[in-house]
Amino acid sequence: MRILVTGGAGFLGSHLSERLLQMGHSVLCVDNFYTGNHKNIEHLRDNRNFELMRHDVTFPLYVEVDGIFNLACPASPVHYQKNPVQTFKTSVHGAINMLGLAKRTGARFFQASTSEIYGDPTISPQLEEYWGNVNPIGIRSCYDEGKRAAETLTFDYHRQFGLDIRVARIFNTFGPRMDLNDGRVISNFIVRALKNEPLTIYGAGAQTRSFCYVDDLIEAFCRFFFNTPDSKIMNLGNPMPIDMLSLAREIIDLTKSKSAIVFGPLPSDDPQQREPNIERAKSELNWNPVVSRQEGLVKTIEYFKEAILNMGKNFPGQDEI
Repeated sequence: MRILVTGGAGFLGSHLSERLLQMGHSVLCVDNFYTGNHKNIEHLRDNRNFELMRHDVTFPLYVEVDGIFNLACPASPVHYQKNPVQTFKTSVHGAINMLGLAKRTGARFFQASTSEIYGDPTISPQLEEYWGNVNPIGIRSCYDEGKRAAETLTFDYHRQFGLDIRVARIFNTFGPRMDLNDGRVISNFIVRALKNEPLTIYGAGAQTRSFCYVDDLIEAFCRFFFNTPDSKIMNLGNPMPIDMLSLAREIIDLTKSKSAIVFGPLPSDDPQQREPNIERAKSELNWNPVVSRQEGLVKTIEYFKEAILNMGKNFPGQDEI
């Protein structure tokens, strides 16, 4: 298949592009490099089945493809709150344009949604049937509501035009190629721990997240896309939650850091819990995460050590990295 991956130079997009090439497919990687990074795909550039196109999905794209993975959108609060209008446009206009392309070419369409569509959930773990508890006018709404609108569009194209769709609600994912400065909790904690700087916990640190290693998630993507499950929408993530205070301590221990833990006020609309119910993915995809959080953290820490050293910065504690 010739497969389009929007956001293909990003964290998840680059891992997905790599996996699709390994499977023998041809990949058209599209990215406007707002948050994507050329370094993430540099090792793919010499592959004759890999093509890179600089393009913003808020504008139409005219190519011939057999499948589309629509991953394009800033996914960390630091990035999506920097330009909330563009974030919303990327989710909504981007979905409209890519769905239109899928309709014209008959391509299978995969929409990368998010656990953020559940907002600050009143139930845990979250099932696909749960409609969520979302603030439509908060500082995170550009991302949350943009992704909810993209889900609506995807299902309307399926119902109205018979489009072959998949919608993946992605829970927190981590691993190599994360941006060092994206503001996500794992990257933030690891970088600060490697620099022996304080790790900031918001509130009492009792809020929980469930972290999936990137290799597990990409495996789920491929099983979902290339098979014909009964469900068109699935939670994808690791259902093992950890509170933020415990996560900070775990990363300090794994990095052998001298970092202290400090406490700050909770940010607006910060969800108190994130835990996916993945029974649907287990049943229909025969998928279950196999990489433990600690194993994944060790690999991610090694990546961050190398990335920091390659930046050539004289970080405090660098001699201990």
